[in-house]
Amino acid sequence: MVTHLPRLVVAAPASGHGKTTVATGLMAALARAGHTVSGHKVGPDYIDPGYHALATGRPGRNLDPHLAGEERLVPLLLHGAAGADLAVIEGVMGLYDGQIGGDGFASTAHVAAVTRTPVVLVVDVSSASRTIAATVHGLRTWGRPPVDVVGVILNKAGSARHADEVVRSIGDQVPVLGILQRDDGIEAPSRHLGLVPAAERADAAAALDRLAVQVAERVDLEAVVRLASLAPGLAEAPWDPRQAVGGAGPDAAGRASAAARARIAVAGGRAFTFRYAETVELLRAAGADVVELDPLTDTRLPEGTTGLYLGGGFPEMHAAELGANERLRRDIRTALARGLPTVAECAGLLYLCESVQGPDGPPVAMVGAIGATAEMAPRLTLSYRTATAPTDNLLARQGEQVTGHEFHRTHLTRDADGDPAWLMPDPAGVATASLHASYLHTHWAGHPQLAGRFVAAAAAYAGPDLRHHGDRDATPGLVDLAVNVYDGPRPAWLDRALTESLTAADSYPDARAAEAAVARRHGRATEDVLATAGAAEAFTLLARMRPWRHPVVVHPQFTEPEVALRSAGHIPGQVVLIHADGFRLRPEQVPDDADLVVIGNPTNPTGVRHPADVVEALRRDGRLVVVDEAFLDDDVETLAGQRRPGVVVLRSLTKLWSIPGIRAGYVLAEPDVAAALRDLQTPWSVSAPAIAALLATSTDEAVAEGRRRAAELEQRRRHLEQGLHELGIETVAGSAPFVLARTGEGSREALRRRGFAVRRADTFPGLDDSWVRISARRPSVTDDLLGALRSTHPVLRKPVGIRRSGATVTSPS
Repeated sequence: MVTHLPRLVVAAPASGHGKTTVATGLMAALARAGHTVSGHKVGPDYIDPGYHALATGRPGRNLDPHLAGEERLVPLLLHGAAGADLAVIEGVMGLYDGQIGGDGFASTAHVAAVTRTPVVLVVDVSSASRTIAATVHGLRTWGRPPVDVVGVILNKAGSARHADEVVRSIGDQVPVLGILQRDDGIEAPSRHLGLVPAAERADAAAALDRLAVQVAERVDLEAVVRLASLAPGLAEAPWDPRQAVGGAGPDAAGRASAAARARIAVAGGRAFTFRYAETVELLRAAGADVVELDPLTDTRLPEGTTGLYLGGGFPEMHAAELGANERLRRDIRTALARGLPTVAECAGLLYLCESVQGPDGPPVAMVGAIGATAEMAPRLTLSYRTATAPTDNLLARQGEQVTGHEFHRTHLTRDADGDPAWLMPDPAGVATASLHASYLHTHWAGHPQLAGRFVAAAAAYAGPDLRHHGDRDATPGLVDLAVNVYDGPRPAWLDRALTESLTAADSYPDARAAEAAVARRHGRATEDVLATAGAAEAFTLLARMRPWRHPVVVHPQFTEPEVALRSAGHIPGQVVLIHADGFRLRPEQVPDDADLVVIGNPTNPTGVRHPADVVEALRRDGRLVVVDEAFLDDDVETLAGQRRPGVVVLRSLTKLWSIPGIRAGYVLAEPDVAAALRDLQTPWSVSAPAIAALLATSTDEAVAEGRRRAAELEQRRRHLEQGLHELGIETVAGSAPFVLARTGEGSREALRRRGFAVRRADTFPGLDDSWVRISARRPSVTDDLLGALRSTHPVLRKPVGIRRSGATVTSPS
């Protein structure tokens, strides 16, 4: 089937003759005359297509044989022009100027020849008259490759006499379709990398209106349309993004399944204006739901985001605004730390760095997910590239080659940690299984497998399940080593207190006596104590207590605090403690501007007990430090026994006293903090059994029993840890009633098949599937587990890769 598409290429002898002005003006004038116009640009440029889109009301498209392949030029042209009655293709540089050393490859003439499109020349006549005829003659006849020049538009004529002289010299070579006088008001202003993108110009629409009027008055639009209609028919089939990803991404059924799971946020707005229209089309064709994200104004990633695409633009020109949007920077940093599949090209790379320096002024903090900084470079980098993937990563496979281009006037002051994204031939960018970031721009129509892989990764991404708790692992029929609840009988006095509390069920509960008992137990004033329905309620109240500007959660740890903060509308930052440091906290890791810091002591699931003076070192004016002491039953390194400004201690009765079905806990804080939390508390949220438990466990007898149990649990932990070490299994040095052990990927499922439930660790930020948390049980139960581990030795102790960690601080610097 032959498609008849009226079309013209707008070319020039060289850059600076006014191609963009005339081509965009033609598109606007023809659109306002009632034509449906499709705008296209030869080459990799992003800025001109933005003006084309504004002029035509349709996406601007690029035609570049280096980026997309010569064989795709006509299919991409037909795809972009679907539904249009006319296509205008703006050229690049001079008519025959292409890739250096490529004999005109990727030139305007090359694209015109491949697409069999007539050419209209735009010539700046401001500095010549009769010589213009020789220029036009040479462009018409030199022909490498041969092109069909069908008309000329004279630009920047100084006067009518000047224009007449040029027209007479051209004679009957080609028709002169129009003459534009000098009019600086219709030119797009320049900036440090060329034109200002249309999205960044407040007057862009008004400027286009003026330009459309100017062109309509001075160019013979009927002649332009007539010449465009003489373009020959095209027999190729239009490019189809669904067919393009058909062999690169999921099959049809897989794409339908992925559509329900892959939700990719694509950066836009004034700072991220550079991306090819086909990029989003390919993502959607591969099954993704694509949503827009404006990093200048949006304060968090769109709900349900499973992938992030950060394209090109000028982040250095918007550094102050991007840096000021701290909530979004924190949200993105946290998401990347959790493995959110992310593609970042050029501007996206800069945005993910620690800081970016604009053309004038000091560096400004950016996301901080990549351990590098960027600053202005002395020269512009502008070049086609052929790049090779050095390793398997999110987008590419080892040895795979792609074509692309670079266009930037910044450089990284140091290389990012990790494997490079490309070899060009020098290493460039950084890439992992979940991140691909570099200066290289690629046109995914030429490499649709990249889109397919990205969507597949986004569809598979779930991130840590912050709402996962150990009881989900301990299903019936399994030996429970997943739930951190003491597995011995409750004391008789506690059972009696719980039973007797039911006699008070006919009246509303009053927790004041329990709070007084807790105060006596810790040597605190009664007004320092707030009884809560477990630690979960306390975290919820703290999240709602203030409009926290920068809350921070120290991970890996119990995830309920982060859930509570997010549910309250906050974007919590993370300080992720790392394996190489023994998961120990250094106070300087916490950002100075954090106004809420949450830390467990000992921390769940690592079991690391942080010295009291280290935790106290987190205190700052205007900051609240929340210490979850759910497992600090021996009171060693506790901060509970003394009122400390800016410190909140949480305790829970669930674990030690084996009462998970009775939500009982308390807050120890300064009186004004306790009162503020009380004002937020739902009336009578603490039940009569919980009050009875608080009273019963605050006696001297209960404190002594609690310490006895803590000592017993410590003996159990040591027995478990020693047994694991004898098997050659790595553990984290801790002092909690559980052990974090590196048993290897897939070990948890292998143990389930042998009848043992251990707590999965990959739901804790900072850990992966090679870790499990094992509760300290009676020696006989532990020995049974060790026997199962011993019997599965080849499976559980196979080598596992250590996930590369970037900066340990995932909160703002």
